[in-house]
Amino acid sequence: MKAPARIASSLQQASRSVSNPSRLIRSHVAARTPAMPVLTQSPSVQLAFGERQLHSQPPKRSGASSNPAMAFPCLDALETRSATLESQVRSRSESGPEPSYTAGATQIYHCDEPLLLDWGGVLPEFDIAYESWGRMNADRSNVILLHTGLSASSHAHSTAENTQPGWWERFIGPGLALDTDKYHIICTNVLGGCYGSTGPSSIDPADGQRYATRFPILTMEDMVRAQFRLLDSLGVNKLYASVGSSMGGMQSLAAGVLFPDRVGRIVSISGCARSHPYSIAMRHTQRQVLMMDPNWNRGFYYGQVPPHAGMKLAREIATVTYRSGPEWEQRFARRRADPSKPPALCPDFLIETYLDHAGEKFCLTYDPNSLLYVSKAMDLFDLGRDAQRAAEARRERFSREWGVDGAAADGSSSSAAAACSLTLPDKPYEEQPDSLESSSAAEEKDVSPSGGPPADLVEGLAALWNHPVLVMGVASDILFPAWQQREIAEALRHGGNRNVAHYELSEEQSLFGHDTFLLDVKNVGGAIQNFLR
Repeated sequence: MKAPARIASSLQQASRSVSNPSRLIRSHVAARTPAMPVLTQSPSVQLAFGERQLHSQPPKRSGASSNPAMAFPCLDALETRSATLESQVRSRSESGPEPSYTAGATQIYHCDEPLLLDWGGVLPEFDIAYESWGRMNADRSNVILLHTGLSASSHAHSTAENTQPGWWERFIGPGLALDTDKYHIICTNVLGGCYGSTGPSSIDPADGQRYATRFPILTMEDMVRAQFRLLDSLGVNKLYASVGSSMGGMQSLAAGVLFPDRVGRIVSISGCARSHPYSIAMRHTQRQVLMMDPNWNRGFYYGQVPPHAGMKLAREIATVTYRSGPEWEQRFARRRADPSKPPALCPDFLIETYLDHAGEKFCLTYDPNSLLYVSKAMDLFDLGRDAQRAAEARRERFSREWGVDGAAADGSSSSAAAACSLTLPDKPYEEQPDSLESSSAAEEKDVSPSGGPPADLVEGLAALWNHPVLVMGVASDILFPAWQQREIAEALRHGGNRNVAHYELSEEQSLFGHDTFLLDVKNVGGAIQNFLR
């Protein structure tokens, strides 16, 4: 080829290479490392030569996603229930008010005298729903007051008016733990509840509107005082026994501490003398998911769609604490509801379907605001000396501020009423830098000289120094661990009580966790029956 022709050919080839830099790179790399063509796609090489990143041809779009959308039947069910409830709300607006929460027929005690509460609120009047079994003797000395758990009604056993089985059906009756041939048993729905007793869903007599979250903060002691108003109306001066499990076990102790001369024997099962951080944390979590349901509406949801989704989740959290890991291992293991189907984000494992079912059963049968108030009262529970003295001081101060009829003494709204809310303070809480040190110092100061239970608790339970007391715990209980019942028994014994019977059921005896008190007729029922003889 002649020189001009060769030059023209070289310029033409160079022009083609410059117009296609990738060819230039490939040519250059191939000339040096022909056995490593993969380097032609190296980002570092591409960037070094100022080339755009190489991409394979994009796939042809068919209009469909790579994977099908997942189905969510659990959310479909919630949406369907919301739509149904919305429809019912519209219907009721034409036909009348919504039905009340109910567990069946009860007797109602109405008190016209105001009840001053521990944290400064007042109920100008209130109702207590109750049921009873067995016959009261002539001198009314065979009465047993049965205290309920958090969400239970007064329906502990079937009655002629309500033949449905009660929550302690197998424990009450002739020859059973609470022997109706010997005793007259009374069970109430707690103050703050929704099964006939005055609570947030009740009407405020001051304005004819539902209390909602204008209802004042309650304590276990407030609930017990209301119960003893009922006993006064029935002419019962002294109980043969105060009996309770879970929250009822707390109230049973409180009844003896508040009214030591009016209580004979005390039974406290799977309870505590003061709430501890773990149980407070679990109840806090339940309240949070409930309050964050948009339908909660800061407590003013009556006549509207209730916060059923929040209630369902709250119940599922609670159910996790009510039963035990060992039982679930045996009952559910890692089995799935339908192994033939692919995994799902909705309930899929058997344990998930169990929790889902528990939430479904509960979400429309209990007033959400009652759950908030009653569970908060559990958190505030403390029978220690210092807590009792602080409550007494508050009550003395508030009694001066409120008049006899429940109105403020000066005719205006009491400053105490403003404090009875479920709202946080204006300034968020902050953990203090020295909180751990001060906490440790307080614990050291509170330990009894013998190294036993807290001295504060020993003194707080001193009023029970001469009462026969049965304390029962369950090793598989994670909500009220067995050490909390041991703490009660030890505090009573350090206070001089020589009539304390303490039983702890091992995991071999019961795998049912906290719910053992509802299920174990042999061990729990047998111990109660022997103790009451």
